[in-house]
Amino acid sequence: MARVLVAAVKKWRLKLPSDPKELHELDLGAYEKKRNFRIDSTNSMRFLNKAAVKGGSDTKWSLCCVTQVEETKQILRMLPILVTMFIPCTIISQTNTLFVKQGTTLNRHMGRHFQIPPASLGAFVTLTMLICVVLYDRYFVKIMKLWTKNPRGITLLQRIGFGLLLHIVTMLAACFIEKKRLSVARSHGLDRSGGQVPLTIFILLPQFVLMGVADAFLVVGKIEFFYDQARRA
Repeated sequence: MARVLVAAVKKWRLKLPSDPKELHELDLGAYEKKRNFRIDSTNSMRFLNKAAVKGGSDTKWSLCCVTQVEETKQILRMLPILVTMFIPCTIISQTNTLFVKQGTTLNRHMGRHFQIPPASLGAFVTLTMLICVVLYDRYFVKIMKLWTKNPRGITLLQRIGFGLLLHIVTMLAACFIEKKRLSVARSHGLDRSGGQVPLTIFILLPQFVLMGVADAFLVVGKIEFFYDQARRA
């Protein structure tokens, strides 16, 4: 990737040939030996195509083949999605931090002698995600295929986008639950003295379940997207 960028900058004054076949490319045999695939030149990000223009120095930092250029384009196209994932990753981390801390302040009793560990509620995220993945593949895809004619039901980007929307809903639910928790704590004077808030820990269950539903769309969709966009090797 770095070679392509450097070579394209070095040759920024050169004109691109009208025929993409005039760009530098290796023979099919070279790719077959490496069990690799050759990628044809595209018109997107045409500036990078200059890295494959013949002329001048032929070092690896001055001349790249078309396949290397196209691989670089693929990576650059995925960068916006990668950056977009920073925010949901921050939200997902709340499951093991803020949500657990909330649970430690609530009534964790289940019966007379058993107390639920706050961190154990994280199991509902995994359980919900597993159930939703099955329902997604079994029913959601089949129903959406009738409408969209897409074999996946919806596109991977639509799946990621819906997952992002569900993450917003999750944090809104967590916001209202936290508002309720603080209100009860203040009404009992616990905001200053501390102590257990007289609310069951299961009041946090909706935000854990919603997080699992969101992960079924976003996390699975994200993994499928990057595998789908990555070049086969």
